[in-house]
Amino acid sequence: MLSERRHRERAPLRIRLRRNRSRRLRRLLYAFLALLATLCAAAVVAYHLTSIPKPHPETVTQSTVFLDSGGAYLGRRGPVDRQDVPLSAVPRHVQDAVIAAENRSFRTDSGVSPRAIARAMLATLTGGDPQGGSTITQQYVKNALLSPEHSLARKAREALIAIKLDRTRTKDEILEGYLDTVYFGRGAAGIQSAARNYFGVDAKSLTVAQGAALASILNIPSYYEKAGSDPKVTAKLENRWEWVLDAMAASGSITAKQRAAARFPAFRFYPPGETEGQRQYLIDVASKEAADRLGITEDRLASGGYSVTTTFDLALQDNATQRVQEHPGGKGVRVHTAVVGMVPGDGAVRLLYGGSDYARQSFNDAVSGAVEAGTALEPFSEVGDAGAPLSKLLKTAAPTPLDLASAYATVAADGRYATPYTVARITREGRTVYRARPAVRQVLNEKEALVAGMRSGAGPTPVAVDVAAGSAEAKAFAVAGAGGGITRRTVWTTGYDGRLALTVALFADRAGSRKGTTVPAQLPNEPSPTEFARRVAAGIWDAATKGGSKGGSKSDAESHADSDADSDAETDAAN
Repeated sequence: MLSERRHRERAPLRIRLRRNRSRRLRRLLYAFLALLATLCAAAVVAYHLTSIPKPHPETVTQSTVFLDSGGAYLGRRGPVDRQDVPLSAVPRHVQDAVIAAENRSFRTDSGVSPRAIARAMLATLTGGDPQGGSTITQQYVKNALLSPEHSLARKAREALIAIKLDRTRTKDEILEGYLDTVYFGRGAAGIQSAARNYFGVDAKSLTVAQGAALASILNIPSYYEKAGSDPKVTAKLENRWEWVLDAMAASGSITAKQRAAARFPAFRFYPPGETEGQRQYLIDVASKEAADRLGITEDRLASGGYSVTTTFDLALQDNATQRVQEHPGGKGVRVHTAVVGMVPGDGAVRLLYGGSDYARQSFNDAVSGAVEAGTALEPFSEVGDAGAPLSKLLKTAAPTPLDLASAYATVAADGRYATPYTVARITREGRTVYRARPAVRQVLNEKEALVAGMRSGAGPTPVAVDVAAGSAEAKAFAVAGAGGGITRRTVWTTGYDGRLALTVALFADRAGSRKGTTVPAQLPNEPSPTEFARRVAAGIWDAATKGGSKGGSKSDAESHADSDADSDAETDAAN
């Protein structure tokens, strides 16, 4: 009877299965919720235990850049081509271009893109192509704060750091760090170096079109770095540039008028040409002087993030380079030409041509070339007791071209000797840390200076040189040398007035009997070395005094002193 009652009370199998399934689903739900809670707790703990690492040393190392007297880019020194600039020095339209190209939700997102993270994890698990974080914050974390390895652990840490970075720093701070470290190709890390390498300007001067172009390059920097020299690369970049500008117009970053007016910008040629390699002579001299003025080594200077404004006139330098390289040389003989131009009574060196090819000859003929003086200093023979350092220079049997230029600059300045200098100003983070003060002393009285000038026959007549005639008149430039007739070994040509003292020197060498050595040689007679030197000097003189160059007599130190107060005030305002 009892068994019959139990049989009647036992639920049907279908109901029992349904009850068991519901029970199992509840258990699975509880397990899932417990796992989710555990994961959330682990994420919270991991978030609090995760610290924001310091940037890699290479991402904080900065190069030192060298500029000519007008601010034109000469080149750089340092292991990494990078210089920090505050976000305030990057135009808003450049910032918006980068955001449009790389992360349009940057201003509002939490620092991560869940979709990008899932895509990257899937690629890692399936062995597909590596996928990077799509947000600017994640890219900054990946490039500047973490190692470049591709793994789930690194990806998870990247996301945690990005979230923490977004919660602890402002969007502007993150964007500034990103723009100072992201790679743009052409060896340039950061927006400042990229602006100079691609367009020859500072970041603050980038136009809407240039900013959009640099933002477009970030997609594949190693490919787009040849823009401007490779037609296929240029065309592909222009398409992406159009896309970035359209996005900026759609978001209101630029107006419809700005969009319509934008034209694809012209790029500096890449890789650099011979002229830029020749500039290394200038950088060598300026780097040594800058390090001496700051009391540091050249290695520390190179990685210190300085901006060194030199006294050089880059347009005049390039003009001299083109004229000097016209000399054909001789069979088995290598002709060396050195050119020095400096401001009398001040010492600012405007022009310093030290060799035709820095890659083949790093030795600078203009500042270190010791060649036979011959009669070059004969006009000073009647000078009594010249003051130092001119007195020592006049006793030198083999002065350098720079020495000779400074001697005649003294005559042009009525007997005032000015120590040659090539560094006018050094800044760091917008503040002036050094400014040149010309060292000038009276070493000749006015009568002695006048007599030396009359005996040289050099000045102040160079102002009247007739370049159109093809060569300078004999009275315009003093010509002297060592050796005579067809055995000339050295030729000097010097001219000056109150604005500029210019010296051109020619000498030659040939291979010595022992491998890797050279010995002095006679200058080739065709073309005539004296006529060639005069023609080069006349052309450079015309470019310096009539062609709108900066070869005036105003001190570079004075020119830059006027802007120091304004520069420091701008820095204070930015900070």
